Amino acid sequence: MRAPLAPEPASSQPPDVGALVELLRGRRTVVLTGAGCSTESGIPDYRGPGTRARARNPIQHMEFLSRPEVRARYWARSLIGWPRFSSARPNAAHHALAAMERDGQVLGLITQNVDRLHHSAGSTRIIELHGALAEVRCLSCGEREPRVALQERLLALNPGFMEQQVELRPDGDAELPVEAVSSFRVADCTDCGGALKPDVVFFGDNVPRPTVDAAFALLEEGDALLVVGSSLAVFSGYRFVLRAAERHMPIGMLNIGESRGDDLADVRVEARVGEVLPRLAEALSLR
Repeated sequence: MRAPLAPEPASSQPPDVGALVELLRGRRTVVLTGAGCSTESGIPDYRGPGTRARARNPIQHMEFLSRPEVRARYWARSLIGWPRFSSARPNAAHHALAAMERDGQVLGLITQNVDRLHHSAGSTRIIELHGALAEVRCLSCGEREPRVALQERLLALNPGFMEQQVELRPDGDAELPVEAVSSFRVADCTDCGGALKPDVVFFGDNVPRPTVDAAFALLEEGDALLVVGSSLAVFSGYRFVLRAAERHMPIGMLNIGESRGDDLADVRVEARVGEVLPRLAEALSLR
């Protein structure tokens, strides 16, 4: 039987991290992070507060593979969204998690994010469940290319395309009218001329088995699980909460809004991750 959830803090008061401190102190903690960990860096999320009202279906894996017009739409929108996405910088939550790893409080991170902000903040043991947008892969020959290099090629093929005013979306995406995409020129693989795909797991695809196995292995090393900024709506992350519950590991939840794993949590705190994690890191560093 799980203990009652910690009461949610009043919005006018700083969140009480005492329950999380007691839950995690002296335990080797594995952290699972979601999009809510990066919203304070200016990257929109899919399911956070205010997102559901404007939500749209993200790109589907099989559609990207089978339909050239879907690939053109993706790369046109990505061309617009990439500069802001790639210029995002780690926030206080990322830095706090890196500090907790250096201090021995955190064993490592399992992240659903594709922005590499944990790397930029200094975390070292990171398992990227969904890959990273920083790399592009050819669907024919498997050759890889840095996303920054592809951006230059796309710009050369589509002069003036960046001048449009658009609404930015999660993960380097942007809203574009259909007519803006119709004339867009897609860059192909420089080695074989094949179609290119960002090296991420699209919706409808599966996380590679070696990645899943590595994440479960990391979880097995830990004594506690802390979920940060994830609604756990997709199974790729939720499975680790289920495994932690099966192992009777203490589970902490830090998220704004409801999460699929709330009923499995020993402690739940609803607050901004950039406000809570630095205080948690400082408290846990006091031996």
